[in-house]
Amino acid sequence: MQLVDIGANLTHPAFRDDLPAVLARAREAGVETILVSGTSVPDSHRALELSVAHPQAVYATAGIHPHHARECDAATIPALRELAQHPRVVAIGECGLDFNRNYSPHPDQEKWFIAQTELACELKKPLFLHSRDAFPRFGEILKNYRQNLPPAVAHCFTGEKAELHAYLDLGLHIGITGWICDERRGRHLLALVREIPADRLLLETDSPYLTPRDLRPQPKARRNEPAFLPHVLRAVARALGRPAEEVAAETTRNARALFGLS
Repeated sequence: MQLVDIGANLTHPAFRDDLPAVLARAREAGVETILVSGTSVPDSHRALELSVAHPQAVYATAGIHPHHARECDAATIPALRELAQHPRVVAIGECGLDFNRNYSPHPDQEKWFIAQTELACELKKPLFLHSRDAFPRFGEILKNYRQNLPPAVAHCFTGEKAELHAYLDLGLHIGITGWICDERRGRHLLALVREIPADRLLLETDSPYLTPRDLRPQPKARRNEPAFLPHVLRAVARALGRPAEEVAAETTRNARALFGLS
């Protein structure tokens, strides 16, 4: 199987000491491509540097996570526009709304989510989207750009049925993480994943976060990594009642098409 992990935070300090080994384990597990999420301007630069250093395995996104929206200024969008010119930057984001932790005020989150959406529309670059406890406002903002919206993915989807179908109606792809393996919080996804069209389903780890709870043995310090993506794949395949190899082929094809991966 060849898999694409569409969302991994490999610039996180958790990977500082053993990134080459992490990438090697991913390859051994069949994860051929990893998209490293940019969450601020400095972090997006680091994601691009990782991609340039590991061109056979890593691509980057460039964006401002809603947690960092309060840090933005007049230089932010020009910096992202410049980063997006690099061929290894395949999406704008991680951008969106997070009304769960509220590290940035809601007006700041909305302002910079809108600015990044407009940038993606301008550049015709895919969007890598974050929404947590922000439905329906998140969808309302995207509706304003529906006519010009580029391909986009609702990264790390954890919502309920109404939210899923609102995003599908907007044409979004849906990213599924190890949340589906969490019997406390993710049980509802076992049914909902069957409602995602096969050509819009994507897989991701969101490393180092969201280590699958049913993974045995659990990794040291519960750090998630791209090598665990096959575990997420198998959980999704069981929920769909389909062979894992088929789901792997479809999700890889979807990721390559959405992000223009070679």
